[in-house]
Amino acid sequence: MGLFDSLKTKAVHEVGNAVRGAVGTAAQNAGNYSQTVTLQALPQNLAEMQAMPQADLQSPYGTAALTIAALCRYGESVDDCVQMLDFLRGPRPLSPMDKQFLRDRLVGKAYVPISYFEGTSPQNDYTPSVPYRITVKKNPYSEQGEDFLTLYVHSSGADSDRIVEVRRKPSTGQWFLWEAKCLSDIRVPVSADPWA
Repeated sequence: MGLFDSLKTKAVHEVGNAVRGAVGTAAQNAGNYSQTVTLQALPQNLAEMQAMPQADLQSPYGTAALTIAALCRYGESVDDCVQMLDFLRGPRPLSPMDKQFLRDRLVGKAYVPISYFEGTSPQNDYTPSVPYRITVKKNPYSEQGEDFLTLYVHSSGADSDRIVEVRRKPSTGQWFLWEAKCLSDIRVPVSADPWA
């Protein structure tokens, strides 16, 4: 085989590898989707939440965003937080065990839910930009049955995305909160870090 044939063969292999890589990337990205939800303010109580456009619960992304917004209220008013979460959970209100779980995860850690909004970081003590923006994502594995959806949100204090599961009520088309698996520990704010 001459030099020309050798170069030609090498070029064909490189093109083939590039095409396979592009097809693999396209297949991997198929089913990936993200939506940034903008909230003009964080609701302080159930009435304020119900007045928000996302409160019609027609979008699973809106429901996930309102879940994070409701959790942000826990540090100031547990009752308001619980009422908003009960609204988002529809016919399945929080159980005593759910409330204990919130207490275990959020007492003294009000920065955890706020860390999901744009502009936050451990360095700025998780201070979000206003209006409040949160990006909610799904991937090819997000659909867990016909009416269940696993969505992902990113905390600026964590290395991996966290989960918010929602469930659709077929009779109304509304998406309700099923599980908020987004309250794991994250990096502490710099102002609270004795090693910073």
